[in-house]
Amino acid sequence: MPREGTGPDFIEALARGLDVITAFRPGRPVMSLAEIASGTGLARPTARRILLTLTELGYVRQCAAGFALTPRVLDLGVAYVRSMGLWDVARPHLERLVEQTDESCSIAQLDGSDIVYVARVARPKIVTLSVQIGTRFPALQTSLGKVLLAALTPDEAAQVLAEPSRSGLTPLWRPERAEWEAELCDVRARGWALTDEQLARGIRSVAAPLRDGTGRVIASLNVNAHAAETPVDVLVHAHLPRLLHAAGEISLDFARMESVPHVTSAQKSAGPIQAPAAIEQRGPGRSPESATTTP
Repeated sequence: MPREGTGPDFIEALARGLDVITAFRPGRPVMSLAEIASGTGLARPTARRILLTLTELGYVRQCAAGFALTPRVLDLGVAYVRSMGLWDVARPHLERLVEQTDESCSIAQLDGSDIVYVARVARPKIVTLSVQIGTRFPALQTSLGKVLLAALTPDEAAQVLAEPSRSGLTPLWRPERAEWEAELCDVRARGWALTDEQLARGIRSVAAPLRDGTGRVIASLNVNAHAAETPVDVLVHAHLPRLLHAAGEISLDFARMESVPHVTSAQKSAGPIQAPAAIEQRGPGRSPESATTTP
């Protein structure tokens, strides 16, 4: 159904245009007019006018099978990242962390029940996760997402996770509420998250929160590795300390950028961060230590 605004300043045409853009999903890069109208709940004449407008603006192209998005759509996401200043601030730290760990490192933010990658420095590997700026994954099955969900109250997290994922991916680990609440409680107490093959086979990672000058979690940072190449012990005992240091430095830079100097380190701003202890097996993905990880 098309969205209906309730406020006097709500612009219905803009909302419908955004609905058309977001109707394109993984596995559906090309859609017919009928499919777009059905998927958005718009009348076909309305959907057609919107598509032709987006085509004229360069965000959509027509092809034999219907309509498809163009790379110009990425400008919308890039504008957001640039407006946040996130990449400029984080890039040197990401590059340094990649050099130290020889693994790919990323920053993500929460969007509904998904994470969305907003910054990344990749280390070429024989086997690697396909991630680009704007890639979405279910938050609960990723270390990046668990850090972000742990920053919410249990009720807030439940409300977020009630939304369907728009990633188009079916994760390996699909826990009941009691299990994921316990997982997030562990992450919240520890201050970092670890996941072992809960999103996809062969992928494990560790993540830490990034905070603004008020201490609010605004993003998360991870080190991502392939299970066949990087044992959990290496990820936790070698890479995690470097990750926490980088997260603290990025958070400090955020604070300086906002002229609020009281974010002093990942350890201080993220609450109690416990040293890695024994690794507990959790869930079918063998999530180490009640924290979780995925890309």
